[in-house]
Amino acid sequence: MDSKLRCILLDDELPGLALLKILCGQISEIEVVKAFNDPEKFLSEKENLDFDLCITDIEMPGISGLKLASALKGKLVIFTTAYKHYATDAFDLEAVDYIVKPVKSDRLEKAIHKAIQQFSNKREKPAFFQPITDKGRAILYFRRILLIATAEKDSRDKTVFLDDGSKLLLKNINFQTLLRQLPESDFCRVNKREILAIRAVRVFSAQSIVTTLNEENGNPKVVVLSEIYRSEFSTKLND
Repeated sequence: MDSKLRCILLDDELPGLALLKILCGQISEIEVVKAFNDPEKFLSEKENLDFDLCITDIEMPGISGLKLASALKGKLVIFTTAYKHYATDAFDLEAVDYIVKPVKSDRLEKAIHKAIQQFSNKREKPAFFQPITDKGRAILYFRRILLIATAEKDSRDKTVFLDDGSKLLLKNINFQTLLRQLPESDFCRVNKREILAIRAVRVFSAQSIVTTLNEENGNPKVVVLSEIYRSEFSTKLND
């Protein structure tokens, strides 16, 4: 990494927090931005903090580390706890690691290196993919895609609506393959025939979404929000 991993520490017990700060200070690849002993205070300040990783206890008064982690969308999390039975819940939240107290230097360093690797992989993810179109292979940047819909003439093909008003026809590709290529947090399948970029949402209801695209008559394009995709759509809007 060109720069250090920025880290927040959280433990309601001051001795444990002090030890964590000492151990983190011995790992050159990370920088401790701030340490908290109150999870509520951390949550009230988190929008103003620039950090990549949160190392947090689980059992704390007011709010648990598990609940707190679910509010840290896009951030890496390492749990420290005196209780082994939280492991399954921790990994359900896709935590980087789970350290049973007392925290040891070598064990923390191992977890930090896992976090650094995950962070590096996340940063290096390409900003485009190369689908086959009706005119040959294209370089298609994710940021330009607003909507992907099943083509009218052949359902095996997909029409991509781009941010400049143009369209691109992808040949013989299914939605499952497309979703594996697209950044998960930026796109959502909204019905059987369409994938929508979250940034293309203008307004929505339980049944439909008004998008930032326009129809040929100038009216905003509206897509159906199917019941089976509503929960996922709502979650991604709140990320």
